[in-house]
Amino acid sequence: MAIIEDKLPSTIEEILEAYDLQGKMTDWSMIHTGHINRTYIIYLANGEKRLLQLINTVVFKKPLELMDNAMRVTDHIRAKIKEAGGDAERETLSVFFTTDGKNCFCDSTGEYWRFYNFVENAFSYDSIENEEIFFRAGAAFGNFQSQLADFPGETLFETIPAFHDTYQRFINLKTAIEKNAAGRKDEVKAEIDFVLEREADTKVIVDLIKKGEIPVRVTHNDTKLNNIMFDAETKMPICVVDLDTVMPGSALYDFGDAIRFGASTAAEDEKDLSKVSMDINLYKTYVKGYLSTAGKSLTKSEIDYLPFSAKLLTLECGIRFLTDYLDGDVYFGTSYPEHNLHRCHTQFKLVYDMEQKMDDMIKITQEVYNNL
Repeated sequence: MAIIEDKLPSTIEEILEAYDLQGKMTDWSMIHTGHINRTYIIYLANGEKRLLQLINTVVFKKPLELMDNAMRVTDHIRAKIKEAGGDAERETLSVFFTTDGKNCFCDSTGEYWRFYNFVENAFSYDSIENEEIFFRAGAAFGNFQSQLADFPGETLFETIPAFHDTYQRFINLKTAIEKNAAGRKDEVKAEIDFVLEREADTKVIVDLIKKGEIPVRVTHNDTKLNNIMFDAETKMPICVVDLDTVMPGSALYDFGDAIRFGASTAAEDEKDLSKVSMDINLYKTYVKGYLSTAGKSLTKSEIDYLPFSAKLLTLECGIRFLTDYLDGDVYFGTSYPEHNLHRCHTQFKLVYDMEQKMDDMIKITQEVYNNL
């Protein structure tokens, strides 16, 4: 992974000039969490702070569409917050406009920049320190879904096409097997067979969407714990951030990926698979938090498929790691030759463990839903 130096962009003067910040820059610092966009804190003479962010156009090739999605979603959430009597300036991201009314600025080098509000007295967690944190994370992402329940998700741009189309991921794997670009196919026969045996699973949610049996909704698509800002004093969630992957999809995608990431008992690249399982208590905790805020906005069909979505999104992630291993590690950054293979193994072990616990997951989900 390339190391980003702590230095301002060469075009900082023209970036600042493009915005009416109500005060000159007096200082700056960099935020090093997150691996996609470059983020700075800009300190102003009037005592305010702003987040300046470089949009990574290698990953997000259509920054204007990305910003259109973010603007429309945050505008919708802001209206909901005001309606509920909340603090709209603190409980959602706010985009600052350039002096000519644009929501981002393209500098003389072709780079795209944006300014967001800086949420004071707030922090994010990088790990689940206790079950209460995971409950609150579930409630935060559930609230995000509930606030956008009446937003027409299908009208958003698909900034990363087929991002959670698990069947397309399956097709991509088959292509990688045929090409065998890195010459690794023969050593991963068991892993390939594991996926082939579950081909039918990869079609379930995409087919439900096509048939209209579950609705197209706004999805965050990166429901990690550190994408929630918590109040420094109360430790309660304030808002969901990092809206670059907001797209049309299914609520099941966000729920399933949150379980994949948060309810695992081991790191994503753990080599000792005996340490890898899904913590059923953490599953129950997240379900309680998520449904406490999102439950009444979801359809019965969505509720029924919540447990399956955890397995599916975990399978999808494992497929992606295996595909990249076969392709020669061209997408995910790796630290050693078998890194993607070990990541694949952890995901497939989680899938297997979820399959053994699926009856309990279904029972827990229905009991929580019935008690709303």
